[in-house]
Amino acid sequence: MDAHEFGILPKTPEHGERYDTYDAKTYDCISIPDEDLYPLLWDMEVLSCYSHTVDIPCHGLVYCGITLIPPTAAREMLWMTKPHPALAPLTVLLEKAEKENRFVIHYGL
Repeated sequence: MDAHEFGILPKTPEHGERYDTYDAKTYDCISIPDEDLYPLLWDMEVLSCYSHTVDIPCHGLVYCGITLIPPTAAREMLWMTKPHPALAPLTVLLEKAEKENRFVIHYGL
């Protein structure tokens, strides 16, 4: 089963710092099946995020790459996931990130 993984970054990414390698264990990532997240991807295109580094802005999740989700976008994303019981683990992670004002990292397929 294809899955997306999400974790909370321990510090705010800096300009010039790249997140190019899969490092889910470091960030204690959770897995969300693609079939549960896919229906919301179009709605998530409004989120202002970054692709692999804060030097490359993007909109929505990088489906087959790494997305850095800033606290403002994580807050918006939280409202999108709350109504979906299958996304409860992601909702909990986003709530924690919001409380700690942290970036979320997303590893796409």
